[in-house]
Amino acid sequence: MNILITGANGQLGNEIRRITGDSQNNYIFTDVAELDITDLDAIRQLAIGEKLSIIVNCAAYTNVDKAEDDYDMADLINNKAVRNLAVIAKETGATLIHVSTDYVFNGESCIPYQETCRTNPIGVYGKTKLAGELSIQEIGCKYLIFRTSWLYSQYGNNFVKTMQRLTSERDTLNVVFDQVGTPTYAADLASLIYKIIEEDIYHKQGTYHFSNEGVCSWYDFAKKICDLSENICDIQPCHSDEFPSKVRRPNFSVLDKTKVKETFNIKIPYWEESLTQCIKELKAQTNEF
Repeated sequence: MNILITGANGQLGNEIRRITGDSQNNYIFTDVAELDITDLDAIRQLAIGEKLSIIVNCAAYTNVDKAEDDYDMADLINNKAVRNLAVIAKETGATLIHVSTDYVFNGESCIPYQETCRTNPIGVYGKTKLAGELSIQEIGCKYLIFRTSWLYSQYGNNFVKTMQRLTSERDTLNVVFDQVGTPTYAADLASLIYKIIEEDIYHKQGTYHFSNEGVCSWYDFAKKICDLSENICDIQPCHSDEFPSKVRRPNFSVLDKTKVKETFNIKIPYWEESLTQCIKELKAQTNEF
């Protein structure tokens, strides 16, 4: 079976690449240099030539602040390119596995969001990601959509690596405590996607929520990163409005994961356990140099 991974140089794509070495299936890893997913004909040519069974879309425009001034590019990557992938999946009978975000919600809830909760994004990033979801459903291909939150890994730029750097450089640091959610270790989401493909259970179509277990604020998250990294920094809680931004972020974006756990019979690690594992790997990576 041939599986295409788009956005392969990002956090999730790299984590999937790490765990597919022993598979009997053929994983084809592409990023923009190998495949421009805004080019429908290019996708069609590859899909037909490789006889794709599954397309895993890890590509996304994720700069939340920049998206406010760059709607066209955010929409091109997060919506129009996703529509292209859905069109080709429909034409070829392939299944599209797509990664979306907690930002499709407005963050005004006080209980974890289920998949059936009303979407109402409050910024361009969330609006374009929701548009991508709706495009998939409109095209009518076979699909699984995974909404996730606060993604981090040993790859690329992310909150964990930024906090490691800042808490090693500074004596004090202010981090917002009034935005609450759950971090997601990209390796855990990669493992779920890999399991679904390898166990041939990708026919269980629909939209699912996936993050690690538990709840924390960005302040709590930063404190734990600092402690596990063995850095000494006085981290203080502050309000979001102390950091003026072009976009308002959800104050509460905890995702209810009951559906994904019951459907795929999985146990999801607690966020502190996964963070500990990631930082161990980052330390090992540093020691190699």
